[in-house]
Order: sequence, then structure tokens, then C-alpha cells
Amino acid sequence: MRISFLLGEVLNGLRRNITMTIAMILTTAVSLTMLGGGLLAVRMADKTEQYFLDRLEVRLYLNDNVSATDVDCSKDPCRSLMADLKQTSGVVSVQYMNRADAVREAKEKTFKDQPELAAYVASSPLPASLRVKMTDADQYPHILQAFQGRPGVGFVRNDKDIVDRLVSLFDGLRNAAFGLAVLQAFAAILLIANMVQIAAFTRREEVGIMRLVGASRWYTQLPFLLEAVAAAIVGSALAVVGLIAARPLVIDRALGSLFQSKVFPGITSDDITLVSMTLVPVAIAFAAVTAYGTLRYYVREQ
Repeated sequence: MRISFLLGEVLNGLRRNITMTIAMILTTAVSLTMLGGGLLAVRMADKTEQYFLDRLEVRLYLNDNVSATDVDCSKDPCRSLMADLKQTSGVVSVQYMNRADAVREAKEKTFKDQPELAAYVASSPLPASLRVKMTDADQYPHILQAFQGRPGVGFVRNDKDIVDRLVSLFDGLRNAAFGLAVLQAFAAILLIANMVQIAAFTRREEVGIMRLVGASRWYTQLPFLLEAVAAAIVGSALAVVGLIAARPLVIDRALGSLFQSKVFPGITSDDITLVSMTLVPVAIAFAAVTAYGTLRYYVREQ
């Protein structure tokens, strides 16, 4: 009997304040969609960083003399450089690329879709290099310090700066999404508080009668809290639908070619599912705490 009464009160309350309920649902949905977008940006930044770190190389470009005279790194100083690199802690592998290999890579990979640049590179003497794979990208400063300036080394380069720039870009998008979500969350708090206060005011006589016949304060205020939670659940469901729709309609359209060419790791269904599983409990807790605070501090007379 009590459960049916509570459910009836919740439904009646939502119907009585239908415009306020719709406004709260939509505001909650927008806030959570932005929060979900921020979480997806975080996941994409983390996956992008790991994706590139797994492929990160330190490249020791050799000087012109070594590049021109040593085809297979069988002579010093190239031979000693390779031996010392292989003995360095944290180095997984060392690959030697002579000038012919460098030109082939530029023509077949780097400038594959730019024939004019490929032709220009093919006519230019490219330096030979030692490509070093590491277990940890943070070891780059140690390798730089140990090998830059060694005989035969022209200069040392790695891709970590590019990775850091890409990650900072996604971090900026994430922060912007979170900033907008905070503003929307503040608006949602005000709407939840207003809805609870209006609902409590319109049913003040009913609540007063229930109090006279012995109903506890918690029992009389629970329907208002459940109304806010119900509206938040609907809003979170709309936010989840929005994220699911955003993947093919927005994300894949904007970045699909980059995902397909494996320039960046794509957003998967697992990413959407994980973020969605976060949004729903956040919405419930958000609405419950706001409604409880409103009831506790603004409608205590009931």
C-alpha cells in the first residue's frame, strides 16, 4: 500500500509540474551529454597518448660521412653506437636505416600520397639513422644525454613533443566540455530545487494532514525526492541516446578518415558503454542530493 501510494504521489507530482519537469529533464540531459563528451575526450586523449607512445621512437640521425660510407652499420662509429644502444637499459630494439632505406620509406610511406614531394625527397641525400624502440618514453632524456654528441651522430630526435601537443589538444577540448557541463549542472541544480519547492508548496495541505495522522517527515518528503530522481533518470537516458547518436553523426563524420587510416585510435562501443554507465549513477546521485538538500534546508516546516 505504501509503495503504491509513493508511486502515485510521484506520478501526480510530475504531472502537476509538467513544464518544470520537462525543463529539468532537458537541462539534465544537456549537462550529462556535455559531461559524457568530456569523458569521451579524456578516453580519446588517453588512448591517443598510449597509441603513439607504443610506437614512439628515438632516432639518431648519422652525419653525412657515416651515411655515405656505411651501408649496413658494419663500421665504426655506427657499429659501436648500435652496440651501446642495445646494451642501454630500457631499449627494446635498434634498427639501422641507410640512405636507400630512408628514401624508400619517404616514397612508400611518408609521402605516398604526395608524388611531387616523394620525387623531391628521392633526389635528395637523406641521412642514415638508428631507430630505437624503448619500454618507456621517459627514457628519452637519458638516451639524448648519452648519445648526442657522440662521433658519427648528427642530431637526435623523438616524437614525444608531437604526442604531447596532440594530448594537450584533447585536454583542451575536455576542459571546455567540462566547463560547459558545470554551467549546465548549476542550472540543473536550480531547476531541481525549484521543482521540489513548488511540488512541496502545492501539496502542503496533503502533507500537513499526513503529518497529523502520524506519518514521518521522511515518508512525506520521499515522493518529492523520487520525483527529482525520476526526472534525472529520464534525462540521463536521453544523454546516453545522444552519445550513441553522436558517434556516427558527429565523431565518425569529423574524424572517421583519421580513424580508418589509424592516425588516431577510434571511439568504440565499449567507450560509449563505459561513459554511459558513469552518467546514470551520477545523474541519480546528483538529483537525490540536490532534492534532499532542498527539502532539508528550505521546506523544513513540512
